[in-house]
Amino acid sequence: MSGLETATVGQPLSTLHEKGSYEVADFEVPTGREEEWRFTPLRRLRGLHNGTAEGDGKVLVEAEAAPEVTVETVGRDDPRLGRAYRPADRVSAQAWASFTEATVVTVPKEAVASAPTVLRLNGEGQAAAFGHTTVILEPFAQATVVLVHRGSATYADNVEFVVGDGAFLSVISLQDWADDTVHVSHQYARLGRDARFTSHNITLGGDLVRISPTVAYAGPGGDAAMYGVYFADGGQHLEHRLLVDHTEPNCRSRVDYRGALQDQDAHAVWIGDVIIRVAAEGTDTYELNRNLVLTDGTRIDSVPNLEILTGEVAGAGHASASGRLDDEHLFYLQARGIPFDQARRMVVQGFLGQLIERIEVEDVREKVQAAIEAELER
Repeated sequence: MSGLETATVGQPLSTLHEKGSYEVADFEVPTGREEEWRFTPLRRLRGLHNGTAEGDGKVLVEAEAAPEVTVETVGRDDPRLGRAYRPADRVSAQAWASFTEATVVTVPKEAVASAPTVLRLNGEGQAAAFGHTTVILEPFAQATVVLVHRGSATYADNVEFVVGDGAFLSVISLQDWADDTVHVSHQYARLGRDARFTSHNITLGGDLVRISPTVAYAGPGGDAAMYGVYFADGGQHLEHRLLVDHTEPNCRSRVDYRGALQDQDAHAVWIGDVIIRVAAEGTDTYELNRNLVLTDGTRIDSVPNLEILTGEVAGAGHASASGRLDDEHLFYLQARGIPFDQARRMVVQGFLGQLIERIEVEDVREKVQAAIEAELER
């Protein structure tokens, strides 16, 4: 598992995400001039990107598993690790090289989990820590997995989802860190034939949080839906970098991420990369990012990228929009006796609520709704 890998000889090359390696030395230290790092304030990463983070911190994992699901703590030599991905940047490779224990969640063939499996990751200070999580759904299994991140941490990790043929996995990842946390996470999903995958990334806490979800297909007929909600306050940097790599025919993907920003120096970044390769005929894909600016002093960078290497697609599109609260909506509500502050909250809640309502775990959905309400009360 070492060395850089590229596209097959004779095939058209993508300009997106062609390099990958498990070796840290195969990646140069980022300077901020690289396309994949130009929006990230490197000085705030506390050494996760350049090798100076020593890895003597702790992020403890607590598991609450459904009866049909097995959760294990294993060493880094477990052969089930590293099946769904290879690191695409230096931080991911550093996390792979540095973790000592991993959490493996397994859902047996044809099992249908009767309850969500919850992993709670609790940071215990700002010393750097590295982690790894692998979720395996064997063919025709069904499960929901919830990742809850809390506490203070400087943390880099890889999370891989191996979704077998005909299986269905729903993942909810809640980044509810303390205000002093730095978190750089790579989430990789590999879908088998006719597999379905749904992810919800909700990012609310932390000083700097950079989440990179990736979906790749290992067989035809895969279906992925990726949803995200984020709320950036003053000084926060919240970054989401998505990649959907269509390598197999007749697969589908949908992406919908929405964010709100308020107060000075709140910064949100959304990068959406979709590749449709030569063999991926019949692909149906669409990605959308929308941002709502609530005050002056914020910054949004939203960059959708769609690269099509075959002419035989069922549909492909993308859109990005960022703007302020709609004055007409506010006027409509105020004209009916609703005070401005309440009208403002209602508009934001409606904007984000369309995705929050998709979260199928009730207590997580209620916690996110309460957290958004608390943000708006500030």
